[in-house]
Amino acid sequence: MQKICVIIPCYNEAERLNIESLTAFMKSHPQYSFLGVNDGSKDGTLQLLQTVANQYPDQFFVYDMPQNGGKAEAVRQGLLYAGKMPGFDYFGYWDADFSTPLEELDWFVYFSGGQLTHEMIMGTRVARLGAGVERKMLRHYLGRIFATVIANLLKVRIYDSQCGAKLIHSSQVTYLFDKPFVSRWFFDVEVLFRMLHKEGKNSKPRILEVPLRTWKEIGGSKLKLTDFIKAPYELWRIYSHYN
Repeated sequence: MQKICVIIPCYNEAERLNIESLTAFMKSHPQYSFLGVNDGSKDGTLQLLQTVANQYPDQFFVYDMPQNGGKAEAVRQGLLYAGKMPGFDYFGYWDADFSTPLEELDWFVYFSGGQLTHEMIMGTRVARLGAGVERKMLRHYLGRIFATVIANLLKVRIYDSQCGAKLIHSSQVTYLFDKPFVSRWFFDVEVLFRMLHKEGKNSKPRILEVPLRTWKEIGGSKLKLTDFIKAPYELWRIYSHYN
């Protein structure tokens, strides 16, 4: 059975982090481990993460960043830290609000045929019959415009680059996350640029998009609508940097 470690970046998440859901999942899924990254929180997030780590020392770990570095840096440092821990086949990152339920990890494996083989597995939010994907209309349309631009820049058919649920093979972690990101908010796009830059056309079949069964937009997101206004400039910076 493949072992997976999932990074959860946390900045002032003491009120939003669903500990009951997390601990219930760990009890029933011993093959999954988690690393909570405290991104310079000013509330009780660090203490909350340490409490969980004390209760589940074999499955839950904590990495503390004294200064807030943003989600991109929290994910990057968390993955590099977790990548040094032996025995894991895949590492990933998941939004702390669990807008993507942790049960979708099982779906990733099932969708892959029972065994993960791709170098990157990405959740994708497709509103379709039979799926519980709930998203505000404005964010949905902004997301579709953003995704279309990304697909054209990368010259790859990617439906949803920004979903905060991804798994990455252990062999790719150092290359993809060793260097700091150019963009604070759109680092997911940079990860794709880095992978495609490394492998070229051969990397396309190694990335798998998995249509999520359940995704629900939860209030309190650090990403605001005004950040989409900055998107063209941020994308230009990324595109220029990697080309």
